[in-house]
Amino acid sequence: MINKRAPEVTSDNPSGYSLEKGGMSDLQFYKLIIDSLPAGVLTVNADLQITGFNPWAERITGFAASEVIGRHCGEVLRGGRCMSQCPLRSVLNGHKPLSLIETTIHNKWGEQIPVRMSSAGLFDPKGRLIGGVESFHDISRIKSLEREKDNLVSMLAHDMKSSLSIIGGFALRLLSQKYGIDPEKGERYLKIIRDEAFKIETLINDFLDFSRLESGKIRPNFSSISLDRELLELVEAYQVKAAELGLTLELDTEHEIILVEADATQLRRVFSNLLDNAIKFSHSQGKIKITINQTSDKVIIEVKDEGIGIAEDDLPFIFDPFHRGLATHDKEGVGLGLAGVKSIVEAHGGQIRVDSEPGKGSVFTVHLPKTHRT
Repeated sequence: MINKRAPEVTSDNPSGYSLEKGGMSDLQFYKLIIDSLPAGVLTVNADLQITGFNPWAERITGFAASEVIGRHCGEVLRGGRCMSQCPLRSVLNGHKPLSLIETTIHNKWGEQIPVRMSSAGLFDPKGRLIGGVESFHDISRIKSLEREKDNLVSMLAHDMKSSLSIIGGFALRLLSQKYGIDPEKGERYLKIIRDEAFKIETLINDFLDFSRLESGKIRPNFSSISLDRELLELVEAYQVKAAELGLTLELDTEHEIILVEADATQLRRVFSNLLDNAIKFSHSQGKIKITINQTSDKVIIEVKDEGIGIAEDDLPFIFDPFHRGLATHDKEGVGLGLAGVKSIVEAHGGQIRVDSEPGKGSVFTVHLPKTHRT
């Protein structure tokens, strides 16, 4: 509770604030705030010796505060700019505060950690510089995704080039047959050309659709649709593909008609992607089952397979753009399908989650509201 009386400015309370927090002093209260921040925060004196080290800084670096207090900050962090462009030294030398620079530090075990860092001076009530403060966020995950994105863009270019080369090669064979070509062989060539063209189209559509969804340029065209009919048509379309791989594909619904306000084209893309993944990661003779249930205000659709499952370490990132789990290294795709699925579902006001156990399959569950709220 903040004292409603006009605060008194004294030498012990230069800020003029009096906070009644069960006897907690201003200093204790500010320390509580710093300790609660979800960012690494350290403070130094004018000699760059560490005077404060919050729990998040301990978590990122692996050092306990008791291990670093009094030590030179460069000795602890061993940052990429410590020797030549030390952010804190620049601040203490009178330069402007530095905001959101990207650099690296090392943790207790010598591992390099990319961080986004801000630095500023600490001043006493009379404006005299008494030290500095530095906050930093671990951006390892962001950097990992950036590297993965770069790798997958290269993979996309490689896959498109490979498919184009195959198409060009078989088209050339067809054109070079001066005296005709065996009909059976010609049909096989045309099927190869068709399949490779479809791969290119799928890759391009994944990139374009995801880009448009993320930028908000694609908005669902809501209308009343029969969801059970849409899914039935989709399942029938996938039956041949599933049968060729020895898979059983089932649609189970307890309701004859399920009406929702949605974009039929985009929802077909959602469930096409989920079925493609289920088929891609299923074992031969396995079963894929789509179940539809509804409540008074929403529809719940489950797509369940008996495939290889998803590793526990991959589950938190399965809907991230460009993320490809360990089990997908030999599979086609660039890691945009599920990111696009999540974007479409959320654009409909719904949610999607996944439950999985390695070796026992996965269940993707989509919750969709029955009516669209503007």
